[in-house]
Amino acid sequence: MTRLSALMGAAAIAMTAQTASAQDASTVVATVGDTDITLGEMIIARASLPEQYDQFPPDVLFQGIVDQLVQQQLLSEQLEDVPFRVDMALTNEERSLKAGEVITQISENAVTDEAVQARYDEIVAEFEANPTTEYNASHLLVETEEEAQAAAERAQSGEDFAALAQELSTGPSGPTGGELGWFGPGAMVAEFEEAVTGMDVGAVSDPVQTQFGWHVIKLNETRPVEAPALDAVRDEIRGEIQQEAITSRIDELRAATEITLPEEGAFDPQVLNNLELLEP
Repeated sequence: MTRLSALMGAAAIAMTAQTASAQDASTVVATVGDTDITLGEMIIARASLPEQYDQFPPDVLFQGIVDQLVQQQLLSEQLEDVPFRVDMALTNEERSLKAGEVITQISENAVTDEAVQARYDEIVAEFEANPTTEYNASHLLVETEEEAQAAAERAQSGEDFAALAQELSTGPSGPTGGELGWFGPGAMVAEFEEAVTGMDVGAVSDPVQTQFGWHVIKLNETRPVEAPALDAVRDEIRGEIQQEAITSRIDELRAATEITLPEEGAFDPQVLNNLELLEP
């Protein structure tokens, strides 16, 4: 390679880089008659494509979007009288896009790391101020009080509870020894929960009646309910803060704006299905 060709190659690379860096959303990609199609319009079109288009190479997508927008422009120019329904659709689309932008602004202002941490601190404080307990229990379920009493006496005298549950229980947990796993307040019917909360670890209850039948319960273990880790609830907290901020802003706007709503019975709800009203 001669020094001249090397310089020309370097210059071409520099011009290409300069051209790429100079591109912005207003850069004209194609022209149809007197109408320009910009890079920004193509980016918006790309963003609206379903996920399955991600499998196509970028050059294929680029050319496909150019062709699509050119075709749409050619066809749209043939429409002399814009139908009323198109105007209505454009009005709705503009309203929706603008509202979406405002929602994004509200969210960005409200959902900050500081706000998330503050909300999480409130959750932790609530757990500390109102400690609750989770229970790990097993049970066996029978049809009559007499059966339950006999089972309770056998368990209280030292027989293996899991074996008794497998032998006697008619409930779905019987084959696994009656194990219920961990559960917290409100997870069980009231009579069952009341019995469990009054037991010592390792104890076996007297018969307990619920809507499902007669139970004998063994309390295996208890543990305090701890606040979840921040990372486990971060997305949920962000969603709550976002929704609260949006709702609050809408309420403010409603209070400050005169709004007239349709009177009850003024419209037949079925009118929404009447597309003929959109025709001239």
